[in-house]
Amino acid sequence: MSTATTHDTHHAEHQSGLLRWVFTTNHKDIGTLYLLFSLLMFFVGGAMAMVIRAELFQPGMQVVDPMFFNQMTTMHALIMIFGAVMPAFVGLANWLIPMMIGAPDMALPRMNNWSFWILPFAFAMLLSTLFMAGGAPAGGWTMYPPLVLQTGDAFPFLIFSVHLMGISSIMGAINVVVTIVNMRAPGMTLMKMPLFVWTWLITAYLLIAVMPVLAGAVTMLLTDKFFDTSFFNAAGGGDPVMFQHIFWFFGHPEVYILILPAFGIVSQIIPTFARKPLFGYSSMVYATASIAFLSFIVWAHHMFTVGMPLTGELFFMYATMLIAVPTGVKVFNWVSTMWRGSMTFETPMLFALGFVVMFTIGGFSGLMLAIAPVDFQYHDTYFVVAHFHYVLVTGAIFAIMAAAYYWLPKWTGHMYNETLGKWHFWLSTLFVNVLFFPQHFLGLAGMPRRIPDYSVQFAEFNMISSLGGFAYGLTQLLFVYIVFQTIRGGAKATDQVWEGAKGLEWTLPSPPPYHSFETAPQIK
Repeated sequence: MSTATTHDTHHAEHQSGLLRWVFTTNHKDIGTLYLLFSLLMFFVGGAMAMVIRAELFQPGMQVVDPMFFNQMTTMHALIMIFGAVMPAFVGLANWLIPMMIGAPDMALPRMNNWSFWILPFAFAMLLSTLFMAGGAPAGGWTMYPPLVLQTGDAFPFLIFSVHLMGISSIMGAINVVVTIVNMRAPGMTLMKMPLFVWTWLITAYLLIAVMPVLAGAVTMLLTDKFFDTSFFNAAGGGDPVMFQHIFWFFGHPEVYILILPAFGIVSQIIPTFARKPLFGYSSMVYATASIAFLSFIVWAHHMFTVGMPLTGELFFMYATMLIAVPTGVKVFNWVSTMWRGSMTFETPMLFALGFVVMFTIGGFSGLMLAIAPVDFQYHDTYFVVAHFHYVLVTGAIFAIMAAAYYWLPKWTGHMYNETLGKWHFWLSTLFVNVLFFPQHFLGLAGMPRRIPDYSVQFAEFNMISSLGGFAYGLTQLLFVYIVFQTIRGGAKATDQVWEGAKGLEWTLPSPPPYHSFETAPQIK
């Protein structure tokens, strides 16, 4: 570590109160900032979802203006993806990767600080669009032209905030790659790294590859609006479908960026509570790499209805179905890890198991969507909404919750309230299924997504879905209470925080030593 960086670190340690957090270059502080920011955005995005579900509680226009409804669907997605899920994973990476590989800190501490502090400004800009003439962007989170080009004063703010989010992501990803490649402890080869570190290394490469593609796409939108270019304007010889191709070339790897770190988290937690090493470590690494590679060649499965040639439909259909193979390998490995293990069911394990079961449901509905001929029926219906929320809520968010409960004792030195944690899990699991499962039926019956009003035959399932949504949202306040209580105090966490885990907790390299778990290396 350079003397300048060391000086910075000491300087930050001596600063008190607020300034310590502003200038910090300490990976744990920055990880904490990311996690708290993510939690805040989770509730902001969640409040927008509540507006959506309130409007859809019954048919007819009752709660908000239709244009505002469309703004909510757009903003909810942008905030949840770029503001809640991604920063949560980056926060976990900051906290855990240096400790898991035996490094003193992240490789680029000052850039680390900067990559976090860009985010509050990016989201302040995005949220400020709600107060501008013409309102917030209402073209969907995909920002499809020509819809999004009709946005008023908010448009350049949307584009600039997306650029800032991308810059933050790229810097965070570069930091992760350099840290993992250059700063592993002696003897820690790549194939001895914990699975969480592996999934993040692969995720970081995906981020570096696709974020500039999104930047290019939104810059072309900007020039179409303000500089009379015609990239996506048919009247000038452009094509709006080209935007979809560029966007989804970013967008499909992006959805794997949102789930691969979750795979890593679950691969750390299940072995701990099964008291067994992870089954098929190397196959998990290769499966993760395969998923990442395949994610680049499946983008047009979002576009089966644009009129592509039959050959194109077949290629994208088969490539998409191929992703189910490495994903299935992972699920079978998790199940095999638990097979004949001495399982206990503390809160992190419950969330990890909930992840495995419900993420698999999302995987199956994804396979249905991959079948080109029937996708014409599913496309742009609530079936798609149900599919990606099973992947991103019961997938990514459940994994983040599992990680929070699993590592909270390490972060705070205190144990969380196990009873309340279990209540949080069971209520979340019940209500998240009440919220999203009926949407499969709505979609199969033909209800389109992103509409503020609907035909009366969809009323009952929408009411059930909305009730589940309100209850799920309220349940998350319990999580905030548990975290707050744990930070404030509580039972002291011991070195052996998970009873009987015999050194498997937190930081054991995934392929365990050949001898017994008693002598597993503890990386402090």
